[in-house]
Amino acid sequence: MSTSSPSWDQAVLQPPACHAWKEHMEGAAYHLASCIVLLGYMGGSGIFGSLYIFGLLAPGYFCYALWGWLSACGLDILVWNVLLVLTCVLQLAHLAYRLRRDTVPEEFELLYKAMYLPLQVPLEVYREIVKCCEEQVQSLVRDQNYAVEGKTPIDRLSLLLSGRVRVSQDGQFLHYIFPYQFLDSPEWESLRPSEEGTFQVTLTAETDCSYITWPRRRLYLLLRKDRYIARLFSSHLGYDISEKLYSLNEKLFAKFGLRFDIRLPSLYHVLGPASSEGELEEAEELPHSPQPEHGLDGALEPPPQPPPPPPPASRPRSSRAESDLLASENLRSHLPAPCKGRAPLAPTQTPEL
Repeated sequence: MSTSSPSWDQAVLQPPACHAWKEHMEGAAYHLASCIVLLGYMGGSGIFGSLYIFGLLAPGYFCYALWGWLSACGLDILVWNVLLVLTCVLQLAHLAYRLRRDTVPEEFELLYKAMYLPLQVPLEVYREIVKCCEEQVQSLVRDQNYAVEGKTPIDRLSLLLSGRVRVSQDGQFLHYIFPYQFLDSPEWESLRPSEEGTFQVTLTAETDCSYITWPRRRLYLLLRKDRYIARLFSSHLGYDISEKLYSLNEKLFAKFGLRFDIRLPSLYHVLGPASSEGELEEAEELPHSPQPEHGLDGALEPPPQPPPPPPPASRPRSSRAESDLLASENLRSHLPAPCKGRAPLAPTQTPEL
């Protein structure tokens, strides 16, 4: 056997040369199979690239099997190419199943592109979030209430997908909620997982709306299990609440021409239903009242006596703006002489030490 067949060393070092080429070419099936396989290997990466590759390799290997059966008359050529065709078909079935499983409804796809894709959230994480809300899109017709003040319990967290929702308290309009904003982010953040409460505002759909909702218990379990999703929801909720606060600030600025500082507690009395325009005007006039001036030469003269207490008001009223003003005056009286020449502080500013 060693004399009839060359060894591997002779085959590699001294390969046999072709003394005569075949005079006839192979059949059309062989050349067609080669062209299809060549095109198949030009596919890219990813699931669609794999679909392209195996979608062309399967007919290419099928043409090779036909060539081995009809032209080459080789059983081994036929068997191997049939196995390759079956392998490509099974791979195509697996890719189609993955593609069908990974697809989400159009609303969720738009939500991913708008909120999660800019943060480079992986699709696997996004599917966990969508799975928690059961991939269901809820709807609200025009003038339908999502929540009623003092009646609707806080047992879910919802995100508006389309439409516009009006937020009001005691019949007074507060602000709007637009698509891709949470409907009840302040209520969600106001309660602990073990607490219960009701809405303090009324949410009414001004147009036909659609939204998704996460049940409170299921979402808490998801946030406890996955810290990355918990940080993601925390950032989204914080941004949403800040947007709502600044929308309230812009509303007050457009109405009164005065921009308030939302970080101060005095804004609560401005936004409360008991506040009126007369109280706001009185709070605006307080900083312009005459302040005790000590002069610039206070270092040469004896220290002046503290100013007398302000006369009692005509009617009792506990205003946050007045208390802020009195606190700023008391603090200014205890400052050294070079710092007493400053302008009086506004009710929405804090003194800098």
